[in-house]
Amino acid sequence: MTTTTRPVPRWAEWTAHAVPLAVLPSGLWRIALGLGVPVGFSGSMAELYHAPDPVLTPYVFALSLVSEFFALLTLGLVRPWGEVFPRWMPLVGGRNVPVWLAVGLATTGAVAVTLIGWSMMGQWTGNMASPEAPQGLAGVVMFACYAPFLLWGPLLVAVTVHYAVRRTRGAGRALTALR
Repeated sequence: MTTTTRPVPRWAEWTAHAVPLAVLPSGLWRIALGLGVPVGFSGSMAELYHAPDPVLTPYVFALSLVSEFFALLTLGLVRPWGEVFPRWMPLVGGRNVPVWLAVGLATTGAVAVTLIGWSMMGQWTGNMASPEAPQGLAGVVMFACYAPFLLWGPLLVAVTVHYAVRRTRGAGRALTALR
């Protein structure tokens, strides 16, 4: 395996790996919902989220897969393929990844998932008060599955800042700046 141009500290590796793990529980909860596992909804909410369903099931599966795919892209900020495009990519394969492109996309993603996560949690304060929303253990499980999602944005920001510093400064100065 090739290595990055400049060394990646262990904290950055761990942080990049934490992102897909933080996103995974909400995806698994959605997949369970899509398969028809009772997740605690009742009344009209149970009818709305009744699955398996020809629309709901593919939607929650796709949302879960797309979310995990984008979360896994965080690894590119600590891997060689985040510095040099893989050779198999048409037109750009083998060329350096422009720092501004990686940092711009990662920053946009971090802002987006942070806004999505916090707006989702804001809606929960109203929706979870409904007697038809998951209550008791089902509500705790749902919250426990979605709460780690809130870490996605801040973790991505940390890895993005490290990537920008590592790629634009000397190796010694980059590591000193992050201590």
